[in-house]
Amino acid sequence: MISEMSFLERIVYLLQNYGMSFLQGAGATLAIAVVSTIVGCIIGFGVGVVQTIPVDTKRDSLPKRVLLRIVKIIFKAYVEIFRGTPMMVQAVFIYYGAAQVFDIHLGMWQAAFFVVSINTGAYMAESVRGGIISVDPGQMEGAKAIGMTHFQAMIHVVLPQALRNIVPQIGNNFIINIKDSSVLSVIGVVDLFFVHKSVSGALYTYFESATIVMCIYLVMTLISSRLLLLWEKKLDGNDNYELVDTMGVGTQFGQDGKGRL
Repeated sequence: MISEMSFLERIVYLLQNYGMSFLQGAGATLAIAVVSTIVGCIIGFGVGVVQTIPVDTKRDSLPKRVLLRIVKIIFKAYVEIFRGTPMMVQAVFIYYGAAQVFDIHLGMWQAAFFVVSINTGAYMAESVRGGIISVDPGQMEGAKAIGMTHFQAMIHVVLPQALRNIVPQIGNNFIINIKDSSVLSVIGVVDLFFVHKSVSGALYTYFESATIVMCIYLVMTLISSRLLLLWEKKLDGNDNYELVDTMGVGTQFGQDGKGRL
């Protein structure tokens, strides 16, 4: 019967009969993207900060230098491996390989969140490292000059400035995770793409189902992009601001940098 319908009629038929399944798949995709991006950012910030810790051959003890060197090598290998291999291969390797070789049986959803999180962490680590390097070194030197430790200066001075440069990459990774989570269907994760495969395989409506799924992905990414742009503008602050001197006279500065009393 469905083969006798027109293209639009088949789309309406799929939405009427499988619309809830598509929405549930979209919800699973969003959940994976949101949680994994947050966890990946935490991993990336940790790895990125460690990679930028300087080694002082005069002040640091030999055990500290050796330990830091080993940790940096491990983190570097982690970043290169997960940035240099496809996420689909990582999912198969971790989900099936861990059970076969190490007798570690991860659940389907556990493997999904783990794979996307560590993959995101690898990309974020390089973004964080680049963001930290982009901050003027004088900021760190000035913070240490007033008695801050390297950790304190990093948390209170450098990272807040680097965050503004990193925000676009966080948004990019989130949007990428929305799309790339589709590869997790290879380990049976019931996300939006898995629903598409199930519906199209049962009814042979590949084009119609793919059209619906593409529209849902597009809506999710467009809304996410808009929200991230609003976040960036929020971090930029106001176009005009006031500096108040000790005499209580406010001077307003605009984007042209000219003061007006």
